[in-house]
Amino acid sequence: MSHVTSDSGSKNNKRKLSNIMDDPNNIVADNINKSKEIERRYDDYRRKRKRPCKVAVVPTMESTTGETATASHGFISVIGRRRVMEDAIKVIPRFVAAEQQPCGYDFFAVYDGHGGMTVANACRDRLHLLLAEEVKEGRRNHGLDWCEAMCSCFMKMDSEIGVGGSCGDEVDGNTVGSTAAVVVVGKEEIVVANCGDSRAVLCSGGVAVPLSRDHKPDLPDERERIEAAGGRVIDWNGNRVLGVLATSRSIGDHCMKPFVISQPEINVYGRTKSDEFVVVASDGLWDVVSNNFVCEVVRSCLQGHMRRHNMKEDHNHTIKSYAAEAAAILAELAMAKGSKDNISVIVIQLNTNM
Repeated sequence: MSHVTSDSGSKNNKRKLSNIMDDPNNIVADNINKSKEIERRYDDYRRKRKRPCKVAVVPTMESTTGETATASHGFISVIGRRRVMEDAIKVIPRFVAAEQQPCGYDFFAVYDGHGGMTVANACRDRLHLLLAEEVKEGRRNHGLDWCEAMCSCFMKMDSEIGVGGSCGDEVDGNTVGSTAAVVVVGKEEIVVANCGDSRAVLCSGGVAVPLSRDHKPDLPDERERIEAAGGRVIDWNGNRVLGVLATSRSIGDHCMKPFVISQPEINVYGRTKSDEFVVVASDGLWDVVSNNFVCEVVRSCLQGHMRRHNMKEDHNHTIKSYAAEAAAILAELAMAKGSKDNISVIVIQLNTNM
């Protein structure tokens, strides 16, 4: 499976983004003091993290078919063992037209918020619109470059968050943030842009293929970048940036910049006949199950070997496809395996010849 990779946090792309993001190397000294101040500010927050709460399930499930680049899809979002829902999902079949192709491109995204739901909801409402504008602009000027389009729309989304941004002051981008795992599917390619620790996985010929990389502070290159900017990675119930955030990239979290950046890592994959489906999910799923396990479960669902007989009675929803059924089963399995987070799952069926 051929693919093109672009990490917009790399040195080559930093020059293109200089008008949007400051170069961290110019402000290292100030950032060391800033990191200590942020650590003190979040002391109370850390002590309040471990609060017991009841399990609550508030699902959203959907499936559509038709003239699209995918065979079908389904998704579910559950609050799980958290008190509040901070995840958001966006699915838009044919969100932009494809040149010389009738079906266009399908848009799928999982946003996993932290510190509140406002940034995740803002991304749900705006990011796909910004991407559509970038696609249109790219085609008009010099031809579509998915890496440039994705990178630019993420940067614009981040700039819209917070005081003075077009999303409004009610969206607190200073201490609230969100991951973003975006998958755009066309007839010939799959475009993946990831910022944070949500994840996209492809099943091709029965083999689980990661389409994105979790941005964790303990990754060697992420740790090096954070420390070069004057920040620290502290082990506080797991490795965290300044002992606060468990992800090293996100949209929002402006008080954590430049240690936590909003620059996505982008991959463009050519589709093959053996590609079966893609699963996009928040870490509420991936923290408790492996890529291989997820692909085995979804594969069984799509082949009709695994059914939830009470599916139609659950929350008065009727599931119209195996893809939606697979998403619901994955959420149930994550809960059964002890997931303590919100759980959001999208299953994207690429073909029916399995």
